[in-house]
Amino acid sequence: MLRQARTAAAQLRTTAPREKAAQLETLMLEGHTVQVQPPWLGNVTTYNQRGLPSGRFLMGDDPRLPSMPDKPRLYDFYAQRVALNHTGFQHMLQSAALAQDKGLADNVVLACLLHDISVTSLIRTDHGYWGAQLIEPYVDAEVTQAVRYHQALRYFAEPEFDYDYPAFYGEVFGESYEPAPYLVEARDFARTQPWYGLAMQVVVNDFYAFDPNRVIELERFELLMRTAFRNPPEGLGFDKSPSSHMWRTIIWPNNFL
Repeated sequence: MLRQARTAAAQLRTTAPREKAAQLETLMLEGHTVQVQPPWLGNVTTYNQRGLPSGRFLMGDDPRLPSMPDKPRLYDFYAQRVALNHTGFQHMLQSAALAQDKGLADNVVLACLLHDISVTSLIRTDHGYWGAQLIEPYVDAEVTQAVRYHQALRYFAEPEFDYDYPAFYGEVFGESYEPAPYLVEARDFARTQPWYGLAMQVVVNDFYAFDPNRVIELERFELLMRTAFRNPPEGLGFDKSPSSHMWRTIIWPNNFL
């Protein structure tokens, strides 16, 4: 399964931009041309049209993506969906490996493994909050909070953890960038909580986990994904939890509705 995901990811990365756009717009299913609409956000002109759409639209399995089992577990999502984003996939594996190599607790390693799951598979904006909501029914509360608040904490130097404000942020956001007030409030709140140290370990092991020459195998964390993450017997997306719909969105990311 992991090999299938890697092949699909490689094909998307090597496809010319114009061809890739065409692949994302149409495909053939059961002998019919099926349209695949991009998310409406950021594509306002695509949806600024009158009347109902015409033709067939994708609903269900996308044949361009690796197939998912009927009762998918966390490992399946990483192998068949997260792995399609090679950089993000390796970043989270490297982050977890750094924490594990330091001898940190399983919950720290798990939080590092999960911290950017929203970026790779769901949505980038406010990814800590989205990711925390996605995993909350299946992990200990401190893991949820670490994933949620790492997003805010990374913008603030923390000498106790030998963490400086990354110079990289000055380059990509501009030297005049200042975190939004809600991020400042989140940082202040997190500093008062018992899980603050765990959250800061995610931050520290986040920023230093971008080595393009290091490849971590997903199998290294297979046992952790079975023991520290509470996989529901019905499969993620089908257990009627408050975040089931989010897991289903990752399974079927291109459904028209």
